Parts: sequence; C-alpha cells; structure tokens
Amino acid sequence: MLTLSKFHVILIPILFFITLLSPLFSIALPINIWPKPRFLSWPQHKAIALSPNFTILAPEHQYLSASVTRYHNLIRSENYSPLISYPVKLMKRYTLRNLVVTVTDFSLPLHHGVDESYKLSIPIGSFSAHLLAHSAWGAMRGLETFSQMIWGTSPDLCLPVGIYIQDSPLFGHRGVLLDTSRNYYGVDDIMRTIKAMSANKLNVFHWHITDSQSFPLVLPSEPSLAAKGSLGPDMVYTPEDVSKIVQYGFEHGVRVLPEIDTPGHTGSWGEAYPEIVTCANMFWWPAGKSWEERLASEPGTGQLNPLSPKTYEVVKNVIQDIVNQFPESFFHGGGDEVIPGCWKTDPAINSFLSSGGTLSQLLEKYINSTLPYIVSQNRTVVYWEDVLLDAQIKADPSVLPKEHTILQTWNNGPENTKRIVAAGYRVIVSSSEFYYLDCGHGGFLGNDSIYDQKESGGGSWCAPFKTWQSIYNYDIADGLLNEEERKLVLGGEVALWSEQADSTVLDSRLWPRASALAESLWSGNRDERGVKRCGEAVDRLNLWRYRMVKRGIGAEPIQPLWCLKNPGMCNTVHGALQDQ
Repeated sequence: MLTLSKFHVILIPILFFITLLSPLFSIALPINIWPKPRFLSWPQHKAIALSPNFTILAPEHQYLSASVTRYHNLIRSENYSPLISYPVKLMKRYTLRNLVVTVTDFSLPLHHGVDESYKLSIPIGSFSAHLLAHSAWGAMRGLETFSQMIWGTSPDLCLPVGIYIQDSPLFGHRGVLLDTSRNYYGVDDIMRTIKAMSANKLNVFHWHITDSQSFPLVLPSEPSLAAKGSLGPDMVYTPEDVSKIVQYGFEHGVRVLPEIDTPGHTGSWGEAYPEIVTCANMFWWPAGKSWEERLASEPGTGQLNPLSPKTYEVVKNVIQDIVNQFPESFFHGGGDEVIPGCWKTDPAINSFLSSGGTLSQLLEKYINSTLPYIVSQNRTVVYWEDVLLDAQIKADPSVLPKEHTILQTWNNGPENTKRIVAAGYRVIVSSSEFYYLDCGHGGFLGNDSIYDQKESGGGSWCAPFKTWQSIYNYDIADGLLNEEERKLVLGGEVALWSEQADSTVLDSRLWPRASALAESLWSGNRDERGVKRCGEAVDRLNLWRYRMVKRGIGAEPIQPLWCLKNPGMCNTVHGALQDQ
C-alpha cells in the first residue's frame, strides 16, 4: 500500500491541458483525457488512493452491465505508469470506495443523435464518485473518462479528487470506415477496432463489407454470393460472426453501420449471378483507351444491370438479410463511381441508350427500385455523394427524398460539403483530402508509368499521407456554411480502404490518426480563444498513444519517446507566436 505523507509528492501521468509559460517550454498539469472534455474543473490539484475494494455501482442493463464489468477489470489491471514525475498532494484521510452510476433513461436506443452527455464528479471528502448520464451510451463515455484518470500499479492506484467534468460531443456521428472486401480482416481485428473506437469515444463503425474484389458476407437468402464471391472459404463473415460483432458494438456504445455498395463496385456478385452484372471480370482499363473509356476506376470491374429484373430479386434478398442481421437504423447503399464504360458493354443498355435513354436515368431506375424498399424496412439510406454530384451519372434530387437520404462526401473537401447541405441534404464528411487513411502509401498497380512522374505523389491518387495534424485541424463545418447548413452536418468518418492494408498494419494505419478525428469531432480543435490547439494537443495525444499501446492497440508513435520525457522541448516557438 501507499506510505506517502500528505505532503509527499507522487508520480502522476501528464496532462489534461497545457499552460503556455514561454514560447519554448510548457509545463503540464495532471490528468490526460482523450478526447478532451468540454468542461473540466480541478481547482485544488489533489489526489486520493483507490480503495482495494473499489467497485462500480450501476443499475443492471443489457449492455451497460458488460461495460461496467469491463471498466472495473481495466482499472484494476491496466497499471498505467507515468513517464514523467509531477508534484501533487495525496490526501491520506480516506480512499475512494465506489463510482455510483446513474442513468436517467435506459430506454434510449443506440442510434444517431442519442444523448451521449455525462457529468462526472469526485468530491473532496467523499468515499464515492458520481457519474450521471441521460443514456447508457453516455454512461459508457463517462466510464472511459474515469478510467483515464487513474494511474499507478495495482493495488496502489490513485486518481484526482475535487474534480468535476461536464461533457458531450459536438457531432453525433463520429466514425471509422473499414473496407473488408479488398483485403480480409478477421472478427478479432474488427472487434479490436471497435474496442479502440470506444476508448476514443467514436461511435460508428462503418463496415464497408462488399466490393468488386469480394463478397465475404454469408447471407441466408443468397448463400452463393459469399460461396462464390469471397476470397476463400475461410475469409467470410457468417451470421454468427455478424451477431458477435454487433453485440460487441452495443457493449462498447458503437453502432455497426453496414455498407453494401451498389450498383457499382459489384464485380464479386457476378461470380454467383453473371447475368445481372455488366463488364464483370473484364480488364479495367483496356489498352489504347482513354481514362474516360475505362470500365472501372481500379482493377475489379462489374456493375449491377438496372434493366435486369433478376437484379432486383437478388438485391432485395440482400437488403432483407442485412436488415435482419444489423439493427442499425442507417443502411449504406454505396452509389459511388458508377462508370459509363461498364454499363455500355451490355447490349440491352446500349439499346436503351440508342432509344433516347440516359445513363443517369439508369441510375434513377435503380434507386427508384431499391431506395423505397430500404425505407420500407424502417431504414434511412446513406449514399456516397456521387449519386447527386457525379459529373456524368447522377440522379435527379426528386428520387432522393431528403427525409430518407443522407449523403457521404469524399471529394473536393469543403466545397462538396457545401453543395450537399445547400441542396438540403444531411451529410457525413469523409473528404479524401483530409480523412482517407490509405493515402500516401504509393499505388498498387503494376507497370504504371505514373511512377516516372515526379509530380505524381509516388503513384498515390490521394497523396500525401494524411497526418494526424491535418486530420485534427480539419473543420468539417467551416466558414463556407451558414448556421442552418451546419445543422445538416451530422459528423465525419476517417476511412481505411484496404488495397494496401490488412490485419498486419490495421492498428498502425488507424491509430492514433483516428484519435485526432475523435477529439476534433467530440470537443473541437480550437482553444477558448478560437485558435487551433493542435500544438497543445500533441503532448496529450502522445501520452494517449502510449496508453493505447498499454491496452493492446498497436498505435504508431508520433514523436520520439524523448519528447514525452522532456515535455515542451519538441515544440517550436514559431507556430505559437503566429497563433497569438
């Protein structure tokens, strides 16, 4: 047990916020919480020990109870040791015996817009800390914050006392997209990602399950899609796997949003149903053809044929199975990168075009035949921005009802966000210029002359690499939007497309860059003066990365360890002076 006097100093983890003492050096106050709470008060900078019999007292709840057990075990086993020593007064009169969790409305479901706010207090002189939340999901956010305030080696654990936190997110949709079609990830990989998301208070796992490269999802109504379209019999997700992932998501306060990308990106469907897929298994960019004449935007061709009645029979079976397996109220229908050349390989489509029809009318026919069916299943449809903004194939807004449609943007940064909300649609922001985590690793094509061009960015179409700083500093509802338009921005997602990623690099590609998104969308990226606080965040993110690694998440380093042990010495005076 601890044997320190009340005047003794103890080692504690650095820092909740940074106080700038000079342009070259900053000193840290205790407590490192990521993402930074909206409001925190700790006036006396005192700490107490955690009782050896500490417990979390919470009402029974299907999902919160699992979370309570998880955090109780984490607090006891994490043994987070500080890398730097800072003085704080340890009060010896008593220990903290319990955390009392109160939830005002357990009926609130896990869906977009649910109240995730919480209040957390650890009064001086009390044996109990108190966590108050409106929903079970808000209580989970508060439990995470509480866990990050504890340091030491069990049973000698300490935490701040006389602290009060009031917290809630700026944006309701804070997500990570993972593509499991181009390379396969195991169920454990997905669950580890959800675990790390919950620790970062991210709440939407956008599961891009299928694409032209593979169809790994085993569906009861259409088993041949995975049997013939997966990358192999051991690279599929069974209904039992899906149930396990969805359950795990609920226990961590993370929604699992499925995406079945159609009508483009469906070459894998052609393995089971070649009659409903145009240009399947054709070379994606024929020799001698211009880029405009390509059949796909990358290797892996195939698009569903909107003129085939069989298309809708299969698609509706898929939709029904997805609805049955995923309780999430959003259904992502894809809709991106429908390429003219692919549809034009089909004789029936060419006849339709010769009779005065257009490619955009084909897309509208597909949407008119599928969107109402998805809506009839009590789902809101999410599409990529292409269905409204593509230069060649796009639908008239009349077939995209605003009350049932959300658009996800990936091109042209703030400009396309502005175009979408100006048209009255809700938007999820995933701008490739800021939020694509696969960018900057070069291309994956062989025999590509682009590597001869110095200005090519090394063959990566979306180069450069998206640093945590660029992710953190991106304002998804910036000055281009008026007040009403900002209300239509639901939030954002970082995206990991998997042409050059699999389980061997999953953690390091996601973390801590996705952590930067987490804080930016939870409590913002500016300080009280309205100045970008990226420079202040670096020390906290560095420490949070260190703690994530302790928790089994292989997050990549953002600085040399020397910087952690010498706070402020890796800063530069110039940026700080320019911001003031």
